[in-house]
Amino acid sequence: QVHLVESGGGLVQAGGSLRLSCAASGGTFTNYAMGWFRQAPGKEREFVSAISLTGRKTYFTDSVKGRFTISRDNAKNTVYLQMNSLRPEDTARYYCAANYLGVAEREWGPKDVNYWGQGTQVTVSS
Repeated sequence: QVHLVESGGGLVQAGGSLRLSCAASGGTFTNYAMGWFRQAPGKEREFVSAISLTGRKTYFTDSVKGRFTISRDNAKNTVYLQMNSLRPEDTARYYCAANYLGVAEREWGPKDVNYWGQGTQVTVSS
């Protein structure tokens, strides 16, 4: 059982930045590709980004390319999502996701995820 805990959400003005963190425990971190999803009120949960087991490969949904970066520190069992140039449409609850032996070469669907965090709220004001 892998336990994921997100942090770093908050309220920021459009154009600002936030860094989300997700700390994992209870499993072998390097066996999991890690990713982020988000869900806005009234909308389905959507894929944002993923990073491979080693961190060498990353993947982003088109709407965040060039603005968000994802990284992982396998020594700290932590994955990060750096979000720059934030827009009001980025407002959502952001969820950390773990995908056992997954890849970061395509968008994930919810069925690709073995474990979810509880989420952290990101609100971008205009």
